[in-house]
Amino acid sequence: MTPDDLRARTKSFALRVVKLYRSLPRTADAQVMGKQLLRCGTSVAANYRASCRARSRAEFAARIGIVAEEADESGFWLEMLAEAGIVRMALLKKLLEESKELTAIFTATQQSVRKRS
Repeated sequence: MTPDDLRARTKSFALRVVKLYRSLPRTADAQVMGKQLLRCGTSVAANYRASCRARSRAEFAARIGIVAEEADESGFWLEMLAEAGIVRMALLKKLLEESKELTAIFTATQQSVRKRS
């Protein structure tokens, strides 16, 4: 996957998170969890974009680590929305799979960069 492919993929993930957030019920619990998901889900794309402008390998590894953490946290909030009965898991399945794949990609990238340094 090229950096441009990942840039598009993370942006698509962020947009899907935004759409999910807009569809959540207006209950306090759904909004609190939804805002957490909104923050970390959009952060994946923003921080990946920033990592592409890193000035050193160390900075790149640090920023990619943040991307991996945010993708993983997105998965956590998706699971919470499902397990709390706010959104059916069937509706979240593809988004949850994408968060897991992005977490794996960026974790592996970070480890690879650290090994080379």
